[in-house]
Formats: sequence, C-alpha cells, structure tokens
Amino acid sequence: MAPARDRRTGFSRRRQYSVFLGYVLAVAGAVVGAVLLVVSTFDPSPFAALRMTMASVTAPVSGLLDGAVRGIVAVPETIGTYFRVYDENARLRADAKRAAALVTRARIVAYDNRRLRRLLVLRDREPEAIVAARLVSSTASSGRRFALLDAGRLQGVGSGMAVRGPDGLIGRIVETGPLAARVLLVTDPESLVPVRRVRDGVPAIAAGRGDGTVDIRSVNTTNVRFAAGDTFVTSGTGGLYAPGVPVAKVSVRGMDTVRAIPFAAPDALDFALVVRPFMPIPAAPAPTPR
Repeated sequence: MAPARDRRTGFSRRRQYSVFLGYVLAVAGAVVGAVLLVVSTFDPSPFAALRMTMASVTAPVSGLLDGAVRGIVAVPETIGTYFRVYDENARLRADAKRAAALVTRARIVAYDNRRLRRLLVLRDREPEAIVAARLVSSTASSGRRFALLDAGRLQGVGSGMAVRGPDGLIGRIVETGPLAARVLLVTDPESLVPVRRVRDGVPAIAAGRGDGTVDIRSVNTTNVRFAAGDTFVTSGTGGLYAPGVPVAKVSVRGMDTVRAIPFAAPDALDFALVVRPFMPIPAAPAPTPR
C-alpha cells in the first residue's frame, strides 16, 4: 500500500512562502504600529500629518462606499415613499373634486337666491301681479317659442296676461288650463311687442325671430339708425304690456331693422311673474233686448 502523502508545509514551497509572508507582514505591522505609537507619544506633529495624508487617500473611497450603502438602504424607503405619495395624491384629487362640486353647488344656490330675491322685489313693487310661478319647460329647439307655466285658471291666470322675469319681459299667456298655462315668448315669430328706445323714445316693434333673438323694427319713420347697445323697453301701446319693462338690447348697429338680444332668456329662468294687462280689455256690452 502506498504511504500517505505528507501535508506538512515543508513539502510545498507555495505554502512555505505564504506562511513566511504572513509572518513578515505581522512583524512589519507590529513594528509600524510600535513606531507610530512612539511617534504619536513623543512627537505628535508628524503623526498628525501622516494621519491626515492617509485620511485624504481613504476619504474618497469611504465616500463612495458610504454613498453605495446609502443608495442600497434608500431603495425600500424610496419605494414606500412613492406608494405613499401616490395614495396621497389620489386622496387630494378626490378631495379637490368634491370641493369643486360643493363650490359649484354653492354658486348655483347663490345665483338662484339673488334671482329669487329680485323676483320677490319685483312682485312687491308690481301692483298688478297675479302669481309667481315656475317655468317648467320651453321649446328651445323648434321654430316656435313657447314655455309652460305651472299655474293656471285656479291661480287666477288668464289669456292675454303678461309674463315677466327679474330681467325683463318673457312673453304673454295664450292658453290656460286648470293648473298650467302656455306662454308665447317674445322670441316667437308670432310675437310683436310695441317698444321704445330708452335714450330718445323712438317707437319700434320687437318681433321674434324664432332663434332666441328679436328684430327691432322702426315704425312710422324711415332711415332710423340703431346703434349697438341701444336699449328698448315696452311702450305701453296696445294696453297689454305696462310701459317701461325691459325687452331687448341691440347687438349690431343698422338702419330700420336690427337684431337684438332679449334681456330675459327663458331657457335660463325657472320662475316668472304673471301680471294683469296694463289696460284690460273692456267687457263686451250686453245685448239690448228688442
């Protein structure tokens, strides 16, 4: 049987050199440490200079290692921060959406309150007011312009009565039922309203165009010039509409016939005031017996 192989260091030069080099380094380290200890004790200045030189050499390496460690440690924190920020942004967006809805609702309520207060003031000043009722619908998409009022004969509403809003004239009652009435709007092609210009009293007729606007037509005279911004109110002619109710404002200048925008837009109204005719039509005389 072959003898076992000897594993002692004497049989391997590499291991001999490694052990010898370890001893040399250990002895050299001990000697250097002792020298540094003696120098730092008896003459600190050279030791401080040596220490700072070594620190200058090792500082960049330490900085790189510290940055790498910080980057590795910061990865989980960065991921967690991202998800927290994402959730926070989602919550803030939801809060902003709810706040916007509340602001919009508050603006609508404030606008309705202002408009209703103006209507109440108008009703208190109007001695011939019959009832304040709601405009429940209007024909904004057809060639005819009508609106439905949720008050009828039981509330005292009758044909021929004027309907107005806080901003101006809306139209007149043409049909009535027990609890509803039909309103012919000033923008209907069949509507003719006697008006006058505010600044000089020039008479005219406001005729509906069927598209949400009216034509201002001069009467009795020709070559009448109209300027943009001219305001027209009811003149009282005919006895149906009381004088001084705002009707429309001219949008473009012209001569004899110009286009105007009504002050009261039925599509934007929900309440209106029904008033008696300015000069009620006298009742027909009773027939005399023969």
